[in-house]
Amino acid sequence: MDRFMSLLLTGLICLVALGQFVQVITRYLLEIPVLGLEESLLYPTMWLYMAGAVNASRENSHIRANVLEIFLKTPKQVAVLALIGEALSLVIGCWLTYWAWDFTKYSMRVWRESPTLYIPTFYVDVALITGLVLMMVFTAIQLGRHIYQVATGNYPPSATHTTESQQEELA
Repeated sequence: MDRFMSLLLTGLICLVALGQFVQVITRYLLEIPVLGLEESLLYPTMWLYMAGAVNASRENSHIRANVLEIFLKTPKQVAVLALIGEALSLVIGCWLTYWAWDFTKYSMRVWRESPTLYIPTFYVDVALITGLVLMMVFTAIQLGRHIYQVATGNYPPSATHTTESQQEELA
């Protein structure tokens, strides 16, 4: 799975970067815009965004502002906070996934096409529901891990904090 995601994300980012490079060269240096290039780049760009979000969810590497952890003293408190955060993420994510499903049904019914190349935009729109469903699966897995940690008291090493005296010893 790691190799697949790495290749997929690398391929998509190279495709988007190459398209933007061609766009800049042809439009601004050669002054010959390529018809439809912008709307064709919408497809790999949207899939890149959603695949990147799914990968971050899979690796549990989203950017977080864990300010509350500073005030928590025990690993159990940190684990409970992580459990609450993951549960909220799952609830909000499921709500957004429900909206994305409604949008996907609308997109399928209307079957819009891009203005220049007449490519169905459904294939862009479906990236949203696909990404959100996969993110919710990985969020549910993380929530299950946090529930297990709190229930068993088996906390990861990252959930332990050093006291001020231990920090002074390390310095």
